[in-house]
Amino acid sequence: MSVNMPSRPPSSAAIASSGARLRLGFIPLTDAAPLIVAASQGHFARRGLDVELSREVGWATVRDKIIYRELDAAHAVAPMVVATTLGLGCLATPCLTACVLNAHGDAITLSSALDKRGVVDAETLRAEIQRTRHERLLVLGVVFAHSAQHLLLRDWLRGARIDPDKDVRIVVVPPPQLHRNLAAGTLDGYCVGDPYNTQAVREKTGFIAALSSELAPGHPEKVLMVREDFAAARGEEHLALVAALQEAAVLCDDPAFRPELVRLLSRPEYLNVPARLLAPALVGPLELGGGREAVSAADYIRFSRSEANVPTPVRAQWIIDGLVRHGLVPKGVDLPADLARRTFRPDLFAQARARHGAALLPV
Repeated sequence: MSVNMPSRPPSSAAIASSGARLRLGFIPLTDAAPLIVAASQGHFARRGLDVELSREVGWATVRDKIIYRELDAAHAVAPMVVATTLGLGCLATPCLTACVLNAHGDAITLSSALDKRGVVDAETLRAEIQRTRHERLLVLGVVFAHSAQHLLLRDWLRGARIDPDKDVRIVVVPPPQLHRNLAAGTLDGYCVGDPYNTQAVREKTGFIAALSSELAPGHPEKVLMVREDFAAARGEEHLALVAALQEAAVLCDDPAFRPELVRLLSRPEYLNVPARLLAPALVGPLELGGGREAVSAADYIRFSRSEANVPTPVRAQWIIDGLVRHGLVPKGVDLPADLARRTFRPDLFAQARARHGAALLPV
């Protein structure tokens, strides 16, 4: 679906008068930064957009609120756009993204109890699973069934010949509840974005075993998700929204802005966590825990660099292939040949960039 481009960009007043307030959902994670920066630093307002940010409790809530029009757009795990369009676990609702909000930013964190038993990576985890196979299944958490975190975790396990469907139990837990379950011992590990990996390290309840930047370089993590009919009916506002988020993402990747970004995200209305839990992933060094040396945070999370924001069909295909590979698309569900091109829309991204100038070019 394309948006017709007028001979000149619409004015902010024209955009503001074309619709009501836009309600944008987000989960309190570090990678919600582009939405928070765009709202707090005036990127939305300069484009005539009246935006209300709505902090949500979990990804299923975000999905359902998009489906039933309680949210106009949202910070969403990238595979959710594909899964919702296909109707995987929900009412089939055509959705799309015209802006990837970040690449990378996830990690696989395992419990300090596993660390004490000699687990350092996937191979040693396999040995521990074999040693305790008659005692209990390890329980690992992911944030949503159709998420990059789930795909990354399953690939990591399979790479060490661990069967994710038999050798461990994978459960879905909303991101803000993951660490408390790890600390309580009801989870043995999880795959999530920050600050919940750093929280485990700082509170000595876990250690980081793998980074998503190493497991799948350049993978799409979060996106701006909208219904397809929203992008059609409120096209001018949608393009302005995308442009504002592109601009905010560039600022989020500016090393000089990162300390201020830490302070901003820590505020009660946003992530509501101490700055000390946000700084390692954004400013560095990134602490891994368990006596391991800290590493650079330079590429842990990428907001705009290397054209991270472009929603290419290749990035969509990475998601589709992963969902199929891990049996997350039930038999009998039709996969349209144009699914990648329908759900990830570089044409709309390009229109937003063209309308709003060269200032949006990534650093």
